[in-house]
Amino acid sequence: MAEFKFTDASGKTEIKKTGSSGGKMGGIVFIVVLVFIVLAVLFNCFTIVNEGFIGVKYQFGRITEDNLQAGLNFRIPFIEEIDQVDIRDQIYSVKANAYTSDTQSVNELQLKLNYRYSSAMLSNIIRETGISNVENKLLVPNVAKIAKDAIGKVKAEDLVQTRSEVQATIQNKLTEVLQPYGIVVTAFAIENLDFDPAFEASIQEKVIAAQDALKMENKTREKEEEAKQIVIAAQAEADSQVAIAQAEAQAISLIEEQLANSPNYIDYYKLQKWNGVLPQVIGDGVNPFIALSDSTPTSSAPSVPSGMPQSAISVNNAE
Repeated sequence: MAEFKFTDASGKTEIKKTGSSGGKMGGIVFIVVLVFIVLAVLFNCFTIVNEGFIGVKYQFGRITEDNLQAGLNFRIPFIEEIDQVDIRDQIYSVKANAYTSDTQSVNELQLKLNYRYSSAMLSNIIRETGISNVENKLLVPNVAKIAKDAIGKVKAEDLVQTRSEVQATIQNKLTEVLQPYGIVVTAFAIENLDFDPAFEASIQEKVIAAQDALKMENKTREKEEEAKQIVIAAQAEADSQVAIAQAEAQAISLIEEQLANSPNYIDYYKLQKWNGVLPQVIGDGVNPFIALSDSTPTSSAPSVPSGMPQSAISVNNAE
């Protein structure tokens, strides 16, 4: 602390002390700066990894961890760094021209690849390829080439009709090529097939002809089924008639057997079928039913046949 002496105009001497307030202010500033530094260091000890990402920790540029999960992760300030790598599905799209095995050109072929980085091989991807170089180093030289090779092995018409199978073939080949680099192929699609207009017209005509042929085939099958149903119905009717004929034959056989065993059964059968009316004309043959005139005495009427009811004898008054 410094002291200053001075004499005013009246000759009186005064002493003033300086430096006490300045020292206090300096101490406050120092404390504030120290607290700020401590807070900055504390805040830099933690890094937030977002959902859908994996944290990769570097220590002086060397990877020490490559599986930091989403949330708050600790690091040593100024010594360690944490970068985030997106492990969600990525989309790579490219246009290309190709030729089929029958030399048909496919223009503006739209190819789309869905892929993601393998969490288990993330360090290898970073060391050998680099996350930012995956597309240029791995996808650009492989996707279009493999797609063209696969398309070049099939005919244009087959490519139209079996696109899904061709897509599966290309996806399997891409998986085989990219998997060693830590790239996981999740889907592949051919989104556009642009052929020559004349070829597309011929394909359309062929498809229409095939549809018409299928319709005719279905109609033929329908007619055949109707014919089968008619045959089945006729056979059922024939079987029914045979069954009826057999039943009638069996009934006749039983009646003949009964007649042979019981001669009186014929009289009983006639009575069952008789409606109670005597015939108007009688022939010379034997007839059990006799029409009697008014002049014929009742005493001369023949006796009622055995087994015939009395009501069966009627007198014809019309003569």
